Amino acid sequence: MKRVADQLNPGVRPREVWAWACYDFANSGYTTVVITAIFNAYFVAAVAGKAPWATLAWTASLSVSYALIVVTAPLIGAWADVHGAKKRVLFLSTIGCVLGTAALSLAGPGDLWIAVVALVVSNFFYGTGENITAAFLPELAKGESLGKISGWAWAFGYLGGLLSLGLSIAYVTWAQGQGQTGAEFVPVTMLITAVLFALSSVPTFLFLKERARPRQGAAGDYMSAFSRLQQSWRHARDYRDLVRFLACILFYQAGVQTVVAIAAIYAQEAMGFGTTETLVMVLLVNVTAAIGAFAFGYVQDRIGHVRSVAVTLIGWCVTTLVAWQATEAAWFWVAANLAGLCMGASQSAGRALVGYFSPDDRRAEFFGLWGLAVKLSSIFGPLTYGLITWVTGGDHRTSMLLTGVFFIAGLAVLSGVDAQRGRAAAVRG
Repeated sequence: MKRVADQLNPGVRPREVWAWACYDFANSGYTTVVITAIFNAYFVAAVAGKAPWATLAWTASLSVSYALIVVTAPLIGAWADVHGAKKRVLFLSTIGCVLGTAALSLAGPGDLWIAVVALVVSNFFYGTGENITAAFLPELAKGESLGKISGWAWAFGYLGGLLSLGLSIAYVTWAQGQGQTGAEFVPVTMLITAVLFALSSVPTFLFLKERARPRQGAAGDYMSAFSRLQQSWRHARDYRDLVRFLACILFYQAGVQTVVAIAAIYAQEAMGFGTTETLVMVLLVNVTAAIGAFAFGYVQDRIGHVRSVAVTLIGWCVTTLVAWQATEAAWFWVAANLAGLCMGASQSAGRALVGYFSPDDRRAEFFGLWGLAVKLSSIFGPLTYGLITWVTGGDHRTSMLLTGVFFIAGLAVLSGVDAQRGRAAAVRG
């Protein structure tokens, strides 16, 4: 078995990889507590008062934030490449997400616009930071170890989500014992999440190096980033496997992002779960997701990037079928943990494959394109779910079944991706 140091690029120390992974640890609390477990259900039940349009309002708010990222991600990535400023952008996006998350604590019952604005702001900065931190991966790990290193970091990230959720559950349990309502204890969980995000990201900014250097004559020239982006699209045929995989991501991530955005809502509205039961379920899903990310990091480097993604997409298809037919809690617990395994594996595998297909001098730019694909999927996936529930009068089961179509489409597109050909194109640059 290779030592960790043997799997890293020259000049990269294991401590730096740990510092990079700390950002996954830090930002996972946001998605776990805000998007997946607590604030989404609170938004529907309390802020929007379980109105017929409540789920649609939640998914539409997320869609607005993702649309902003779609517009800005490639340009921000290209600008970071040109100016050698990935770490600077990451720092600013972290501040934005932490402050936006803290602002969610101001949203009480009926405060729809406070909740919507704070959600859009926090999720925009979360997504921007997610894109930029991913662009460091190819600088740290050798090509044959991208899956392994990505898997380690993603698994570590789920532990961060577990910590945030665990502390939130402990507080919620105590608060409920004191007779407090959701309007009283949910805002505190937002502050817990914001503080943990800020503290956990500190090692990233202390120890992660910025290896990129500003290009001559680039300082202050924002249009140079736009020109590079246009050039990337003009030469897209030289990276056809990357482009095809981005299309694959567009489809399968629509399903993944839908599950992330409505997990707690589905548990409470379709399965009748209470708050505590829902939080415990999400806690356990984070455990299985960490296992999936860690294990598939090794599997991916052994069987190949594309095959690994295919396996996870088949798993997602099975997951949606089990969740759709589940009428008893036991079957839904099975579906939830299958989703955890598939989520950790597919997220890690997808990030590693984009890194595998990225030329050295366009890493942040191409991860900006990755972010564009993910955020586009985050728009039409959850929004489609919200529209279906609205049109069908709250039929969450039909919406879940149709979510499986996204994974089937992803498999179809993935069949045309050739990993070796894509890597060769990246090496040629």
